[in-house]
Amino acid sequence: MAHKKGQGSTKNGRDSNPQYLGVKLYDGEIAKPGAIITRQRGTVHRPGFNVRRGKDDTLYSIGLGKVKFAGRLVHVIPTDAATPRPAWL
Repeated sequence: MAHKKGQGSTKNGRDSNPQYLGVKLYDGEIAKPGAIITRQRGTVHRPGFNVRRGKDDTLYSIGLGKVKFAGRLVHVIPTDAATPRPAWL
């Protein structure tokens, strides 16, 4: 009979790091160029004016302006009057 407990294996002990997904800048907030607007898996939100999509589906701003959510589209509307704007504004 063993006097010490044997070194057994366990099925626990593995845990993955959180993904920190979701909206980072909400409607009406100011976005600087390169600012992350949403981190997502798949295209829950789609890029609109002044917004690009990264290879992991992250949406980020390419210009300075206010974030505007319009359905599934996300726009960054320029705050500067001299900056070109889309025709629908």
